[in-house]
Amino acid sequence: MSETRVLGVDLGATNTKWVVLGIGSDPSSPSLVASGSIPTRGEEGHDVVIERLVAEVRRVTDEHGAADRWGLGTPGLFDPATGVVTIFTNLPGQWRGVPLRAALEDALDRPVTLINDARAFTLAEGRVGAGRGCAVVACLTLGTGIGGGIMIDGRLHTGATGIAGEIAHQTVLPDGPTCGCGNPGCAEAMARADVLAAMAGRASVAKVFRGVRAGEARCIAAVETAAEYLGIALANVFTVVGPERIVIGGGIATAGDLYLDPIRAATRRRATLLPPEAIRIVPAALGAVAGAVGAALAAYDDAR
Repeated sequence: MSETRVLGVDLGATNTKWVVLGIGSDPSSPSLVASGSIPTRGEEGHDVVIERLVAEVRRVTDEHGAADRWGLGTPGLFDPATGVVTIFTNLPGQWRGVPLRAALEDALDRPVTLINDARAFTLAEGRVGAGRGCAVVACLTLGTGIGGGIMIDGRLHTGATGIAGEIAHQTVLPDGPTCGCGNPGCAEAMARADVLAAMAGRASVAKVFRGVRAGEARCIAAVETAAEYLGIALANVFTVVGPERIVIGGGIATAGDLYLDPIRAATRRRATLLPPEAIRIVPAALGAVAGAVGAALAAYDDAR
């Protein structure tokens, strides 16, 4: 079987990352042909972002010969049938109602696979990363927002509406702060990056974890509080879905066990029907390119 080249792009709030994958006879072992990134500059408006995205896709495909099909990971939700944006919570600009799929396909004259960025992360980590080999795996990305996804038997589980897997949009504190999705008390509203930093009285999560390492009580309390809310959400996932493991990535997760250990402990306290050894929460394996890798894999799946 000859190698197929596919392009995956991850449209992020700050940077837009891309990868070109070579996929041969074993789709679970793609090769990384090339990768790169450009600033997203969402503050300049959605039209400018789309124009720059189109220009970069043209440049990359000209240089690396990517396949006609490509995938885009989006920082929010869209109508799966029409490709029209419904909510991009953490990307600046007026995106609601933008016909994203049509705009890209018209400009590039080739089909594009749209996939939520957290679902792209899940596809990548579940198929070729830290969840590889698991029949059921769930993933969580911790950063500016919190995204999630579920894979069953090697395929994303998106449910009847196409948006299943939003682990962080479970209510973990009834009548808590309103989330960007409009619901009070979501896990995202209780544990995303700016909330964690504010609880600790620090300017960034990096400074929060520096405080934890230094034994500062307010930073430790903030991490434990955020971990408790995430533990509620993840215990629900383990109890209802039964993944073999949950993979956690994203910018906040770079703190490693300093954050993962409190999350593990909180999850075990809540998932009382399961033996502790069944609660497997592991760090992501693919790093910053996971979302772009997942977008490429989604495009490859669509083209098969």
